[in-house]
Amino acid sequence: MRQGAAPEWNNERVRLITQSSKLAGVRYDVRGPILQEAERLERAGETILKLNIGNPAPFGFDAPPEIVEELRRILPAAQGYSDSRGVLPAREAVARHYTELGVPGLGPDDVTIGNGVSELISLVLQALISPGDEILVPAPDYPLWTAQVTLSGGRAVHYPCDEANGWMPDLAAIESLVTPRTTGIVLINPNNPTGAVYSPELVRGFAALAERHGLVLLADEIYDRILYDGAAHEHAALHSAETLCLTFGGLSKTQRVAGYRSGWLVASGDRERARDFLEGLTLLANMRMCANVPAQYAIPVALSTGPGVGESSIEALCAPGGRLREQRDAAHRLLTAIPGVSCALPGGAMYLFPRLDPAVYPIADDQHFVIELLRATRVLVTNGRGFNLPTPDHLRFVTLPEVPVLTEAIGRIAEYLETIRVP
Repeated sequence: MRQGAAPEWNNERVRLITQSSKLAGVRYDVRGPILQEAERLERAGETILKLNIGNPAPFGFDAPPEIVEELRRILPAAQGYSDSRGVLPAREAVARHYTELGVPGLGPDDVTIGNGVSELISLVLQALISPGDEILVPAPDYPLWTAQVTLSGGRAVHYPCDEANGWMPDLAAIESLVTPRTTGIVLINPNNPTGAVYSPELVRGFAALAERHGLVLLADEIYDRILYDGAAHEHAALHSAETLCLTFGGLSKTQRVAGYRSGWLVASGDRERARDFLEGLTLLANMRMCANVPAQYAIPVALSTGPGVGESSIEALCAPGGRLREQRDAAHRLLTAIPGVSCALPGGAMYLFPRLDPAVYPIADDQHFVIELLRATRVLVTNGRGFNLPTPDHLRFVTLPEVPVLTEAIGRIAEYLETIRVP
C-alpha cells in the first residue's frame, strides 16, 4: 500500500495495518537492511565482525569505575521521576562545564538532560520545525539528523563537504543554500562519519552565518574529546551571541557508557528571542516525563574528573600509543594499501570513511554491495549513501575493534575487492 493512501484490504476483507505516511522518505541505514541481513546470518550460526556501530562496550572499552560506582550508590534513591529537564546536580554540572570553557551566562535552566543525544535531537526538531521548514545538514551526515528533519515535517537541505580538503565544508556554498524557509544549520564537529575536526575559524564562520540569517545553530559535539594528532575542538557556543545555539553533548562516546543514555542539550546565545521555541521544547520534555534518572547522576561525576585523568581516560586512549589512536592508524594504513581505496585521515571520532574509486570498483548500488560484501566476508560495515552522501562510492568503518580484529576484517575485504576489481 502506498503511504498515505486509502486503506487496502486483503482477500479476507481484513484491513491492513500500514506505517504512517510521516515515515515516507525517512531512512536510518545504520540499523536498516544491512544489519537485518547480519542478524539473519548470525541466527544461522555465522560469526560477524561488526564494524558498523560506534558502540564502545562490545569492544572492551569499559566505563570509568567511578561512574559505575556512582550509579550503584544512587540506584536506591533514584526510583522516581525527576524534573523533566533533568536532576539539578546534572544540569548544574553541565552548565558549570560550559561556563568553564568560556560560554557566558549559563545556568541549570539552560540545560536539558535526555536519553542520549538522539532523543534530544528528536525533541528539538519537533519543537523547531513547521511543515516545509528547511534545515541545512552536512553531506555526509549522521543520518539521524536527516531522518528526524523529515519526520518532523521539514526538508533537509544538504551542504557538501569537500573530501579533497579533508571533508571541510565551504561556507560560501552553504550560504547560497539559505532561503526564507531555512530555520537552522547543523554543525557536526568532530564529524560523523568522516572524523573531520573543524578549525576555530570555520566554527566562527558557521556562527556568523547563523547570526546573519537568524538561524538556530545546532552543534552536535558528542565526539568533542575524541581527538588525534594534536587536533583541538572549538565549541560553537563560544561564538554565538546574537542567535540561538543549541549544543548537544553526552557521555556515550567519551566515557564509554552508550547504554546509560546520558546526554544533554545546552541553550546559549540569544535565548530571549527564542523564548517561544524553548517553551515548546519544555512542553515536549514534559510529555516524555524525564530521562533515565539513575544515569543522570553519572554526569556530575564524569564532568568533575577533568581531562586526561588515568590511563583509561579518553585523552590517553587517543594519544600516541593509546588504543583508539593505534586502531585508527592501523585501519587507515590497511585500507589505503588496497588498490583503488583512498581515505582522508580523521582528526577525531572513531570512524574511517574510505572511498572506492568508481573506475576500479564500479558500484551502482552501495547498499547491495555492502550486503554482498557481508555475505562473502562476514564483515559488517555501512554504505556511504546511508549517511546521505549522493554517490555510491564510500563506506563507513568503525575503528573500535582491536588491531588484530581490524587486520582480519580489512584483509577479508581486500580479498573480496580483488574479485570485483576492474582489471
